[in-house]
Amino acid sequence: MKFGEMPDGSEVSRHRIEGGGLVAHVLSFGAAVQELTLSGHEAPLTLGFEDLASYLVDDSYFGAIVGRCANRIGQGQFKIDGTAYQVDRNFEGRHHLHGGSEGAGRRNWIVESVAQDRITLRLDLADGEMGYPGNMTARCTYACLDGGVLDVRLEAKTEAPTVCNFAHHSYWNLDGGPTTRDHVMQINADSMTDVDYDFIPTGQSRDVTGTRYDFRVERPIHDEVFIDNNLCLSDERQALRRIGSLRSLKSGVSMEIRSTEPGLQVYDGFKLAPASRGLGGRVYEANAGIALEPQLWPDAINQEGFPNAILRPGETYSQQTQFSFSKGNAL
Repeated sequence: MKFGEMPDGSEVSRHRIEGGGLVAHVLSFGAAVQELTLSGHEAPLTLGFEDLASYLVDDSYFGAIVGRCANRIGQGQFKIDGTAYQVDRNFEGRHHLHGGSEGAGRRNWIVESVAQDRITLRLDLADGEMGYPGNMTARCTYACLDGGVLDVRLEAKTEAPTVCNFAHHSYWNLDGGPTTRDHVMQINADSMTDVDYDFIPTGQSRDVTGTRYDFRVERPIHDEVFIDNNLCLSDERQALRRIGSLRSLKSGVSMEIRSTEPGLQVYDGFKLAPASRGLGGRVYEANAGIALEPQLWPDAINQEGFPNAILRPGETYSQQTQFSFSKGNAL
């Protein structure tokens, strides 16, 4: 169904898929999961907006696929095979974030196919867009699988060497409360990327022991003031494996995360303050949802020893992430 129109007049569509006790509404804008619900639980599990106008003016990337390079690139600069590139500096006026001001999360994707339980969308990115080299074609497939699983698959191919690192950017709230203060989290990460005051990696990783990012044992999220960093799961992509979980003590809803990716960006939404009302007329405030974004490590293109971020012709970028939901007893 029609959800709205982009400034250029192209139609943004909204599609419903369901299976395994999940119902997802997916937008062509940003290939975004607008809303996700679980049978037996009344409130949406994600943050989102009721209208396209709100998405167009907001920069929170609710439910979107961000790229062609998720997260930050220091100074928006990098080299590939000795050639220097300058990409859009859309973060603090100095750095690059989530593919730029007109990256994948801000584009209207093409819907290639829709079935009852799945949808595939495609985005064609031109050589030079946001400063990136190479014509690229990206695809995103969402599927609602048995057992309450939202399966997210991302693929991309390029005609020239380029940076490639996509991520799904939903904000999760598993009880419908004003914040995620009643949530507990566990992440299988012994280390984190060390960053400067602009959240740009220094090139080092450090032990999470004694830091706000130590979630190896399940604990409340908001024991800390704010959270926004990459947790290092591995040095490279791996076979699909469990990387962590999120659980609401208030509702009893839990979410297990499985992914192929070597990093997990954790952002607790401490800066959230959208001007528009969200789903169901909710006013989203700081910490209304937490973003858990499997991806490469930030600024990997510029950091020796970080996971490879270059995609070359003939190769296929492939990511799989699964969010599995269940409902237990509330405390």
